[in-house]
Amino acid sequence: MIWDKVSGIYDVFEKAINGKVFNELGRRTAEYIESGDIVLECACGTGAISEAIAQKCRKLVATDLSSNMMSQAEKKCSIYGNTVFRKADMTALNCRDERFDKVVAGNVIHLLDEPQKAVSEMLRVCKKGGKVIIPTYINKSEKTNKLLVKLCEMAGVKFKREFTLDSYMDFFKDMGLNDVEFFVIEGHMPCAVAVVSV
Repeated sequence: MIWDKVSGIYDVFEKAINGKVFNELGRRTAEYIESGDIVLECACGTGAISEAIAQKCRKLVATDLSSNMMSQAEKKCSIYGNTVFRKADMTALNCRDERFDKVVAGNVIHLLDEPQKAVSEMLRVCKKGGKVIIPTYINKSEKTNKLLVKLCEMAGVKFKREFTLDSYMDFFKDMGLNDVEFFVIEGHMPCAVAVVSV
């Protein structure tokens, strides 16, 4: 698995190529987390968002398919004492309905074969009145970021979809989700954050 292979250098690469977004994403995501929340994070990677969430919530269940990526995240979150790590496929979560106050999945939707299935699962396990927070990389237009995408693909990371802000908004509309707030974190590869009210 490519993510196991790159886990040791992933943060260095992200900070060098897209540092502003990398550094701001966790903080902006954590603004939606409250002290009593039990949070599920899907595709936690090396824990850039996990660390910010763990500082605010009551409990964080962080999941990923890559054990090596999770090991990096676990090092970052160990001081908080409220985080557990589990291997999980976000398109088929082994979890009861309405288990979590907030559900987060950062920068993964564009990599999935079945992104709608993943979003449906995240909505299923989120409590009514909760929020599902889904940041993903976007292109400013159809022509931007092609070099960065090409570099990622040369490293073995395959983008299944390349969103613009408009097409990302349409993705949720096409799923029948209308109560969605969007904001963009600007950088070399901007990140659009969708916040779905459940």
